Amino acid sequence: MNLRRLPGLAWEALLTELALYRSLARWIARRPDVPASATPIGYAQLVGPMLWLWIFGSATEAVVVELLLRQTDAGWAEAIRLPLLVLGIWGVLWMLGMMAAYRVRPHLLTTERLRIRNSARIFVDVPLDAVASIRTAEHELPGIVRAVHLEDALLLVGVSSRTNLELVFTAPTALRTSKGETTVERVGLWVDDPRAVAAQLRTKLTGMASRH
Repeated sequence: MNLRRLPGLAWEALLTELALYRSLARWIARRPDVPASATPIGYAQLVGPMLWLWIFGSATEAVVVELLLRQTDAGWAEAIRLPLLVLGIWGVLWMLGMMAAYRVRPHLLTTERLRIRNSARIFVDVPLDAVASIRTAEHELPGIVRAVHLEDALLLVGVSSRTNLELVFTAPTALRTSKGETTVERVGLWVDDPRAVAAQLRTKLTGMASRH
């Protein structure tokens, strides 16, 4: 790893951490990050069960370790008990924040664009007037935890390294993203109901075409 990148990576990690906690606060307050002018499109159903299992497992592990260390009559056990408890609580809160981000930050459909989102900070803005067609198509991203992948002229924004809907552009199109501008010909994303969302987007495109 290039050591010069470490400060930037640390800053990104901090921003993501804070965004997760903001998402958790929104989830508790039942205030999704959805403007009044936008239609939300969900994408959390695939990852929800897995995250709940991780949350339950991590919470159980933290409690078990705490009880075992309390019953251990040794200096080393007392020395590590509090740090491990803090680490366990942090891990559970982090995963709850991840779950919250999937819930309170859906994709957003407006009159002019589709904002594709993923978890706490990732987004890709797609201008609807650049879309030629929408189709259900599955892609797999390389790696287990990667959420964004660019290959040739295809940009993938996946959930659990998968996408199930594809937008094809009329020509190579510059998109504004959370990582800067990128030019592609197609975008793949994951939605909970790809057929319904495809129909919704086609209706939107038809309406835009009739107005012009």
